Amino acid sequence: MTSSARAHEAAMRLAIDASQGVRGTTSPNPPVGAVVLDASGEIVGIGATNPVGGPHAEVVALAEAGERARGGTAVVTLEPCNHHGRTGPCAQALVDAGIAAVHYAVPDPHPMAAGGADTLRAAGVAVSVGPFTADVERGPLRAWLHRQRHGRPHVTWKFAATIDGRSAAADGTSQWITGPEARARVHADRARLDAIVVGTGTVIADDPWLTARLPDGSLASHQPLRVVVGTREIPSTAKILDDAAPTLVLRTHDIDEVLAALADQDDVLVEGGPRLAGAFLAAGRVDRIQAYLAPALLGAGSHAVEDAGVQTISEALRFRRESVETIGDDLLLNLIPEK
Repeated sequence: MTSSARAHEAAMRLAIDASQGVRGTTSPNPPVGAVVLDASGEIVGIGATNPVGGPHAEVVALAEAGERARGGTAVVTLEPCNHHGRTGPCAQALVDAGIAAVHYAVPDPHPMAAGGADTLRAAGVAVSVGPFTADVERGPLRAWLHRQRHGRPHVTWKFAATIDGRSAAADGTSQWITGPEARARVHADRARLDAIVVGTGTVIADDPWLTARLPDGSLASHQPLRVVVGTREIPSTAKILDDAAPTLVLRTHDIDEVLAALADQDDVLVEGGPRLAGAFLAAGRVDRIQAYLAPALLGAGSHAVEDAGVQTISEALRFRRESVETIGDDLLLNLIPEK
């Protein structure tokens, strides 16, 4: 591998890290990361998409690079946009800055924003796709790309269970099935989400906050929208109704109505309970499962899911393994539907 190729790979890794850092804060725009290298290959600018109305990743990176961008290279997680919206087209900003080459990981599927690569080439900029396309598609841009391709939010169902599949003991207690490392991971992930969905039953039984918290217990700077689904009344004193984060109460059991109400939320997490999880599964609206498995046995108690629409083994909802992680004493299985 040439030194130039190594520099571009290192820059793409930095761009991916930058995009991960703004997940949950950019919707409905994608959380893009960008890195600018000067003509000698030195990194002179790093940027990520700002909240709606603010500059895009390329513009942030170019501003940091200044005149050193001229004759340099831009490495971006997503094809630079080509349209006028709240901000100008990033492709033209790169041309105006004198960028000589652009490497991006994923083509832009949005019909209004696509075409940036053509604009760049027409201006004499060298353009290439890659590397790390799969890393970006499965990473920071997963939810946004899913909406562009399927017209609805990306839904992850997250649950914690013992190795015999129990999510709560016979007396209803469920804290804590997993260890402190897994719980810290859950809070770190919450701080990058757009919305968390629970049913009224979970609110009544567990009274959760559903906030994202830092290791010291304080609130993270970004909080996802808390969504409560169901027709039962919830107590006015419920923690989920406090002012720590916004809350949306949806008086429906229709899963597509729930997703339609989340029109500006790309990355949605379903946390509970078992009937709500079953409804999402039965409707075919689970795009990923995050299963935290604890090395513990209960022998009785409730399961993580109920009424998923399966009557016989031939109707089983099949998923395939995307990754397996060890977090403390627990396992995290990331699963996606079989195609």
